[in-house]
Amino acid sequence: MRTRTVGILRSALVAALIAVGALIAIPIGPVPVTLQVLVVAVAALVLLPAEALSALVLYIALGAVGAPVFSGGGAGVGYLLGPTGGFILGFALGAPLAALARRLVAGERGHTPGRRTCSLRADVVALLVLLTVTYGLGWAYFAVSTGRAAAEAFAIAVAPFILIDAGKCAAAVAVARAVRSAGAAAP
Repeated sequence: MRTRTVGILRSALVAALIAVGALIAIPIGPVPVTLQVLVVAVAALVLLPAEALSALVLYIALGAVGAPVFSGGGAGVGYLLGPTGGFILGFALGAPLAALARRLVAGERGHTPGRRTCSLRADVVALLVLLTVTYGLGWAYFAVSTGRAAAEAFAIAVAPFILIDAGKCAAAVAVARAVRSAGAAAP
């Protein structure tokens, strides 16, 4: 029972942190730069797949019912149906898949001290899964919702963020290592 409660609390905390990360938004076109990718990346690296999914579902549900948790304080179902909605849905699919990929690559149930190389490889694979799924869904949805050609949508909604998100992912690895070292990550 305690383990389940801790998992629920971890998911709720991550949902809140994603909301805070979304409020820090720098507009550089139709898709703003936020700290959401950093928080979702850390979640994928320290949570169980089910916890990552729960965190993102909670975050999306809060935004859908009107809580101002989306980038720049956006809220409502209309926001999810807007041009950047695919990225949010990409987080919800990408985070649990990345958490699962990390566990599969690491070949462990939890963090084992002394396995830094394996852990780093698992983190990198997980983050590649996260970004591939998030960018893929976000890009496709952006293209369809705005009526832009695939190449133009990529140039607007994905290309400007690749290096920025790579930096956020590097920071996420450092944060995840600290969380795992502190014993606060999922088993």
